[in-house]
Amino acid sequence: MIAKLIPLDGSPPIAITQDVTIVGRKRGLCDVYVDHSSVSKIHCVIAKTDGLLFFRDLGSTNGTKVNGQRVSRGALLPGDELYFASVRYRIHLGPGEPDVGPHEHTEMLSALKVPDIGEETRSDEFNIPANAESSGEMDVASDSDVRLLPHDSSAEAIS
Repeated sequence: MIAKLIPLDGSPPIAITQDVTIVGRKRGLCDVYVDHSSVSKIHCVIAKTDGLLFFRDLGSTNGTKVNGQRVSRGALLPGDELYFASVRYRIHLGPGEPDVGPHEHTEMLSALKVPDIGEETRSDEFNIPANAESSGEMDVASDSDVRLLPHDSSAEAIS
């Protein structure tokens, strides 16, 4: 069984090859060295069994979390997020190599195509109609779509 800790910061994966692995910030003593000041010198231990990983926090100052919840010990399942203090990893267990998740690579975005409404009726920067007196008369449609719409004075905010 392949067991890996996939760092969510894009660092190279860490293979868990031993039956018992000590994780921490103390070089020479820990099998998995995590170079971050929030990680304790001897943070936790991971035990590898047939198809499962178990962990136990070793009294670390900033704790160990699984999927955002602080715990002292437990089993790790594929896809779980394991935190050593503030350093996050995704658990990979299985016969093959881990898949790359959406948070582990650069996301490709495509530009929005602005409808052709004529050069005289739009501003190059924000697509503001030429007849708009100020941007204060506009409302933003959404966070992901930055087109500006004429302000409708009849639609008032509901308190």
